[in-house]
Amino acid sequence: MEKPCILATTLGAPGGIYKCFEPCIEKHFTIIPYERFVQMKEDFADKIQAVFVWGPDAIKVDQNLLQSLPKLKAVVNGGVGVDHLDIPLINSFGVKVTNTPGVVDNATADIGMSLMLASARKIVEGHNFSKFRESDYFPKSSLGTDVSGATLGIIGMGRIGYKIAKRAQGFEMKILYHNRNRRPESEERAVGATYCASLKELLQRSDFVMVVVSLSPETRKLIGAKEFAMMKPNSTLINISRGLVVDQDALVDALQKKMIRAAALDVTDHPLLSFPNVIVLPHLGTHTVETTQIMVERMVTNALAAITGGQLPDEVEA
Repeated sequence: MEKPCILATTLGAPGGIYKCFEPCIEKHFTIIPYERFVQMKEDFADKIQAVFVWGPDAIKVDQNLLQSLPKLKAVVNGGVGVDHLDIPLINSFGVKVTNTPGVVDNATADIGMSLMLASARKIVEGHNFSKFRESDYFPKSSLGTDVSGATLGIIGMGRIGYKIAKRAQGFEMKILYHNRNRRPESEERAVGATYCASLKELLQRSDFVMVVVSLSPETRKLIGAKEFAMMKPNSTLINISRGLVVDQDALVDALQKKMIRAAALDVTDHPLLSFPNVIVLPHLGTHTVETTQIMVERMVTNALAAITGGQLPDEVEA
């Protein structure tokens, strides 16, 4: 029986799903590379039933693309964030949108803890000292700060935020959290977390502030000049959500004025890269073999459900 067709950025190409995961997809689908589709649209338009989106810049799902795919059933996103997709527009064509929540929680929580530890204990500086060794003596600037026993403030205690709290518990940290909705007391007790009704209280009390919220109009520039002014001068900001959740210019100003001690970010393409007390990763939160494998498998499951008219496990509502 002929396999249904999906549209995806060429596997193995920049911005595409790594080629090692191709068998998982090809077991169920015929993959139409987006680059080939652009050149031979008329040959494939009536065959494609799902679009696999891997990264915000991979395939632009706009009105032109949607109009050219009359048999399209679903736009299947790899990862949780869907701020790069116009869901109302996509739904208006009778097309569903899915993502891969839950799958990324552990890997993202791990990267949050990694950034906190690397920043606090000057891991990058230590590596560079060993690599370039210009002296046998550690400079005072190499002194780190303790994580064990410190206070961690988590902004956004969803699935990932809760897993971070569980990990921080192992470091005997005092855990504060701020959320739209307070978690049940039983869940707070399980990880030793204390709810802060106001963001101000969390910022004033925390040694490390970790931002774990999704990007939305409400969270864009959630952390700005006003918030940095509330933080301790020896505190560290860790952002493992989207870059736009933090006002980058305000962060530069806060670091220059020593309003905070340091920052560790999983997303930015800003002058912050030049700061010695800033660690920047190229959005590696979910970037592990195991998590990527499960994400791809989940994308396949969602696409198959959409094509066969079944219940979509991870449909995203507008």
